[in-house]
Amino acid sequence: MFTGLVEILGTISHITPTTESEGYSFVISEAAAILGDCSIGDSIAVNGVCLTVTEFDAAKGHFTVGLANETLSRTDLGSLTVGSKVNLERAMAGHGRFGGHFVQGHVDTTAKLLSLTPDGDSVRLLMSLPLDFHTPLIPKGYIALDGTSLTLTHLSIPKPGEEHYEAGRGLFGVMLIAHTQSRTVVALKKVGDSINVECDVVGKGVESIVRNVLEGGGEAGGALEQLVERAVERVLAKKGLV
Repeated sequence: MFTGLVEILGTISHITPTTESEGYSFVISEAAAILGDCSIGDSIAVNGVCLTVTEFDAAKGHFTVGLANETLSRTDLGSLTVGSKVNLERAMAGHGRFGGHFVQGHVDTTAKLLSLTPDGDSVRLLMSLPLDFHTPLIPKGYIALDGTSLTLTHLSIPKPGEEHYEAGRGLFGVMLIAHTQSRTVVALKKVGDSINVECDVVGKGVESIVRNVLEGGGEAGGALEQLVERAVERVLAKKGLV
């Protein structure tokens, strides 16, 4: 479990294929500040992706993680190169303060950055993502972008002919304050770039429960049937038919 509060920026110093057909290993340097209590097998979020430490050298400030094909297919880590900066956060300690939101490090999809608009010393970002991942989002709810916990400031689904319309995609926006701009890789993104997205786990959970009831709850005497029956009874009673 993570909080979405990025601790430091690291730098990818080596990328090595692990086999001819599957995965890579990253060596990430400039990470001494988070390796003092590190152990083999620990989890570190790299641009919001929960990865396992397979080697590390606290004195030299670097550690190694492995990336499987599933990780490469679902995130934008495969587009990174040697020299790329990455957000780093250790898994949350049980005795620590919880300052962000619940972030699992399990990236749902990637979003496309559509625009950056200055707003005072802050910047507004507008992005699009598949509708399947747009529905769990709620106004002023949480979202993790490259592992950075941010508040949603905009949600919409454009219609054909409207700006940024793209079939099967919805829009969302966030704002980066000056502090966040200076400490995360999100502010380094350019229009057209991809960003790792993890939707708030609470929103995903509620959506899953409701979807299961509505789509799979049609059995006799089930929750959906009871819900419809109560609604029909109220309407009939209001009209004096029962």
